[in-house]
Amino acid sequence: MSDKQAIQLIECPRDAIQGIKHIISTEKKIAYINLLMDSHLFDCIDFGSFVSPKAVPQMADTARVLEGIEKKGNTKLLAIIANEKGAEIAQQLDKIDFLGYPFSISETFQQRNANSTIAQSFQRVEGIRNIMGKGKQELIVYISMAFGNPYKDAWSTDLVLEWIEKLSQLGVTRFSIADTTSEAYPESIKMLFTLIKHTFPALEFSVHLHSREENALLKIKAAYEAGCRIFEGAIMGYGGCPFAQDDLVGNIPTEMLLREFKNPKDEKIQALLTGFQELIREV
Repeated sequence: MSDKQAIQLIECPRDAIQGIKHIISTEKKIAYINLLMDSHLFDCIDFGSFVSPKAVPQMADTARVLEGIEKKGNTKLLAIIANEKGAEIAQQLDKIDFLGYPFSISETFQQRNANSTIAQSFQRVEGIRNIMGKGKQELIVYISMAFGNPYKDAWSTDLVLEWIEKLSQLGVTRFSIADTTSEAYPESIKMLFTLIKHTFPALEFSVHLHSREENALLKIKAAYEAGCRIFEGAIMGYGGCPFAQDDLVGNIPTEMLLREFKNPKDEKIQALLTGFQELIREV
């Protein structure tokens, strides 16, 4: 590929470990994220979330993890928030560059994921934007269920475009097009991403895909051919949606993205794999 230098990679340890049952120590999380930082392979690291500790106990120590992270180079940090309360906490923390808000265009999933309707979620985005004000942090809205949903909720490409348009009118300029339950296939990824890029040339879009590993590379290439230059993944493909009902559906393996776009030395990839295996190992 001729313009590999234009590719940005976002590593998502938060997405990878949030569903792991045993609590990973704060110290191990810090050590792993600093390992990612030291690799200088990533443009951004999705390191944690400011959400209810009852809902996601693995992320309860996000603020303490942040304290131990040593930012290096140009690698930025992203934290997920689910409401205005999360924004109020995160916007005071200067190390964080981006706040990510999951906005589902499936009514069922929006209720399951954030206990709100789509209309209420839209109001939350407006409230979050107001809280962030003129600070340095930028908001990224994840268009969740962008390629369909397993709940038989209404879906169409027009619906995707409609919500991007509405959210952009609130001042949102960065979006992640997310396939939460692996509904997408290469042809639909290429079609939708091409349409989005053509309709909103001034906005920035990344892609966050969940997939069975054997289909992942085809999906990556489809997004690239449609003009996507920002890809999100997780080492070893860990993570995924708890409602997917398929243990083999996880994130796009970051090592696959690295080999496709960055071509680092094998030992550098192996160091990340070993680090992640140590992170999730139950002591």
